[in-house]
Amino acid sequence: MSNDLINVISTNNPFQGRLVVRSHNVWGQSFPDVPSLNSHASDAVYEAIEKVRNRKRQVIGITIKAERGLGKSHLISRIRHKLQIDGSALFVYMSQCDDLNRIKTAFLSTLANSLKQVGSASVSQWQELATALVNEAFKKKYTPQQLVNQFPGALVKNPNVVEVLRDKILSTKPDIENPDILTAILWTLSPDPAYEIFAIRWLAGNSLPHAKADSMGLANVSVDDKEAESFNTVRQILDLVSEYKPIVICFDEMENLGCNDAGFTGSQVTALLAKDLYDKIKQGILLTSIYPETWTHQVKTLPYAEAVVDRMGEQVIDLKHLNPDDVVALVSRWLEEFYQENGLIPPYPVYPFDEAKLRTLGKERPIVRKVLQWCAENFKPLITTIDIDEQELKHPVEPTYNQQLAALQNTIQDYMEDKRTLAQALRLGFSAVIGETIENVQIEKVVDIQVKAVDRGYLDFKIVGKENGKDVKIAVAVLQESGGLFVQATLKRLIRYKDFDVTRGCLVRSKQINKGATKAQDCLKTLLSKELGGEWVLLKSEDIKPLLALHFVMKGREDDELTEDQIIDFIRTKRIAIDNYLIREILSDPSGQVPKDAIDEEEESSNMTLIEVKDVVSVASDDLFQE
Repeated sequence: MSNDLINVISTNNPFQGRLVVRSHNVWGQSFPDVPSLNSHASDAVYEAIEKVRNRKRQVIGITIKAERGLGKSHLISRIRHKLQIDGSALFVYMSQCDDLNRIKTAFLSTLANSLKQVGSASVSQWQELATALVNEAFKKKYTPQQLVNQFPGALVKNPNVVEVLRDKILSTKPDIENPDILTAILWTLSPDPAYEIFAIRWLAGNSLPHAKADSMGLANVSVDDKEAESFNTVRQILDLVSEYKPIVICFDEMENLGCNDAGFTGSQVTALLAKDLYDKIKQGILLTSIYPETWTHQVKTLPYAEAVVDRMGEQVIDLKHLNPDDVVALVSRWLEEFYQENGLIPPYPVYPFDEAKLRTLGKERPIVRKVLQWCAENFKPLITTIDIDEQELKHPVEPTYNQQLAALQNTIQDYMEDKRTLAQALRLGFSAVIGETIENVQIEKVVDIQVKAVDRGYLDFKIVGKENGKDVKIAVAVLQESGGLFVQATLKRLIRYKDFDVTRGCLVRSKQINKGATKAQDCLKTLLSKELGGEWVLLKSEDIKPLLALHFVMKGREDDELTEDQIIDFIRTKRIAIDNYLIREILSDPSGQVPKDAIDEEEESSNMTLIEVKDVVSVASDDLFQE
């Protein structure tokens, strides 16, 4: 037995902190997969895709039933990665929804962010769609990469090229109600991240800075009923997608302890959305994963349940528990990847485990998560030269936290516009330091701010404590919106100290506030004045990242078999919150200043790079952009 093998096994545990498939595993690097496990379910999805591709069916609803930990998300990850390779369908993945009253708005954001993921052509799924639209309108056969390469040159030669392309496509798509949707999709072809990022932000239903919206030919629409408008946009996007390829829309982990204002649970709200999508989509698969008891006691008890079940549950597939062969195959596959990554050859495939013990475990018909947990607890060399097991020194929360932190390296920008998630992450940080004194403020509690219906959704939470012996109540508002009206509305509420029983208002924001938004600027001056003593704390991704990681650990604690007390202990032990810049700055004496490093989106708009002609890929004279 080599010392290298013993040392690697002693200091690395490939199973620890990896019990649960997260959304970043679905999109990025997945966990090791054994295709034979529950192949009946994934094969059913592939067969459904072929039926839709061959126009034998328009839409098929499939529900995967399985208890917690049986492998639903593993299965979904397998399907996503196969589609990424073979390109037979586009893929959309929705996992949980924080505001059940606005699930259609949340789904629009999910749709936009899912389609920005890389598809089978090594470009984003948006760029695949944009290419299909251009090729159909101009009767061409460009690859997405060809159009991405040609886009800068075409834009230099004709700054209105997107408008020209849009109008040509619009002549073939008369049913599109909002031509700006086409405009935004075409902007995703730009290799300049500034254009692509803002196009996707607009497609997700968010407002853009006025200068940026104007430069891209997009209108910021302000509507009273954002839910209805969001679903209208969803329907139009899905219409465009459906003419190109089938789309697999997957709902996973939608069980939610909360209810919407109508009293429906997360699973019920999702089921109703799935029904609405089924009725609107032209070509696709609706795939829902759900617990058996949720299917029986929540979905099937909905009003008009038959209509819902007939659509989302045309095929209801139960996942199977593992048998002895499955357990050995699963563990062998995980260890094969682990040893390959470390350049090692084990004595036998399941080393350091005893295959007989694995088979005994398999006789209990376990769930996938139980097997992985058993492996995490028993992974150690049969012979050791190390006196101290370094893994035992780790806090039980640490592996899961590190997984989330690593995932945020690539996904942090997905959350920088998400007010609700950012606020929840901040609130968790403050909840973990209750009883501590930070910046002369002794924190007593963190509470909701009591508001009337008209004021709901602007102020996020209130920190209550003592500052130098005096009562302090700090209202915190995370504000990442670009639209002037929402900014103004939030700031107007943040300065109403008496109405909301606060002594200080704190704005958390990364961007400058448009100088032309005079009413918002007036409210900001009032907030930062000596009379109110409010503060603007600059939001930076590197500061919020550890708090976001903790927030996701807390949300998934049941799946990871962690407790809330363990997570709070980890935050305190590692001083993640108490030493965090945002936590300390919100509590510190207000400076009364506008942060110097706040992002100027309007300046960015005017400086959006048009690549110099000499650097542009040459465009042939018969190129479609010349037509």
